[in-house]
Amino acid sequence: MVLFGSIVNGLGIILGTMIGLLLRRIPDQMKQTVMTAIGLSVVVLGLDMALKSEDFFFVIVSLVIGTVIGEWLKLEDHLHGVGNMLEKKIGKSQTCNIAQGFVTATLIFVVGAMAIIGALDSGLRQDHSVLLTKSMIDGFTSMVLASTLGIGVLFSAIPVFLYQGGIALFANVIHQFLSDSLLERLIAELTATGGVLIIAIGINILGLKQIKVANLLPSILIITVIVLIQYHV
Repeated sequence: MVLFGSIVNGLGIILGTMIGLLLRRIPDQMKQTVMTAIGLSVVVLGLDMALKSEDFFFVIVSLVIGTVIGEWLKLEDHLHGVGNMLEKKIGKSQTCNIAQGFVTATLIFVVGAMAIIGALDSGLRQDHSVLLTKSMIDGFTSMVLASTLGIGVLFSAIPVFLYQGGIALFANVIHQFLSDSLLERLIAELTATGGVLIIAIGINILGLKQIKVANLLPSILIITVIVLIQYHV
């Protein structure tokens, strides 16, 4: 089943969120320290991913072009708009910012090497081990995020499933048209580009600077196009 890993990942986020909501009485100082630890870990993970590139120049080009597109489309505003819509439908309390939880969790869970590689493995080889491992990590992370940011984290399971499931289905269809060497190069550059976005997410979590990471997301598509063009030139 191509979508098995994506389904489990979504369920892991939902379960983790529900547990996290039961732990909202954790002292604020402890929550802040835990979030700082997560932020630092995310930055280190992003750095490790970013170094996977075989030619970082193309990563820079994709980030520049992708950011211009993202700013033009105002992706960050639209993503926040979805969260705000959920707030209006469900209701907002003083301690629960649904939009913030939804946006933060979505960007953390969607942008990353494991999401891309795991979904590709599910689609290309029917191997769900990467996504099952990611499910455990996301479940724990969503538990911590939910205890701090509230129920908005739960709704991130939807874009996670759609994103990873879409990649898995797409990979399942096109794998017969890609050589192994092209696939390996594509995964490397996607991982590196995603790593830069992960670093930005870590910076946001640490509160050092608020970066509109969603506006950088088109760079994932741009690097894919660049690799395909370069491979066939």
